[in-house]
Amino acid sequence: MAEVATPRRSRITPERAAELYEAVLDLLREVGYDALTMDAVAARTRSSKATLYRQWGGKAELVVKAIQHNKPGSFAGVDTGTLRGDLHAHMELADDCQMEQNAALMRGLAMAVHNNPDLLREFREQLIEPEMTEFRRVLQRAIDRGEIRADNPALDFVVHMMIGAFVTRGLIEDQPPNRAFLISYIDAVVLPALGAPTT
Repeated sequence: MAEVATPRRSRITPERAAELYEAVLDLLREVGYDALTMDAVAARTRSSKATLYRQWGGKAELVVKAIQHNKPGSFAGVDTGTLRGDLHAHMELADDCQMEQNAALMRGLAMAVHNNPDLLREFREQLIEPEMTEFRRVLQRAIDRGEIRADNPALDFVVHMMIGAFVTRGLIEDQPPNRAFLISYIDAVVLPALGAPTT
């Protein structure tokens, strides 16, 4: 049985990768996903296109890695002893400016994710599934502590609630999401839906 050779990835320093990711995000904000090309990234970063493809495989992987690198943090390592504390601590990982920038990026990528199977797959594998795994651990700890019931039907919709609040604030109120809004939303909506303590 023939072995399939995997492409050798070049060695790029973390500092150089961070520069590339920032350039990718700048291009995304300027032209959107569909108009972003590997040629444009190569020109903007003074890289060879061959190096970009060796390191990231394609545009979808590069874009998702750039977004992942720019994420302020995940639930991993957050354990305050209460569900409310964990959710609040997670909101403190990003400042209001980062939240506004991330919301703008997500709006710009929303249609592209649904129209590009490669991008959707990368999003699910690199961002959504790891974050969901960590978030389930946070909820399971709350169940184990007796803060919420394991059979609460709202458990299946907590992520939908959180993403909905993040995405729709601009649509409904013409305001970017910020920490104060999301923390108030957690206390007024998410925790009561779960039957968890709000103080």
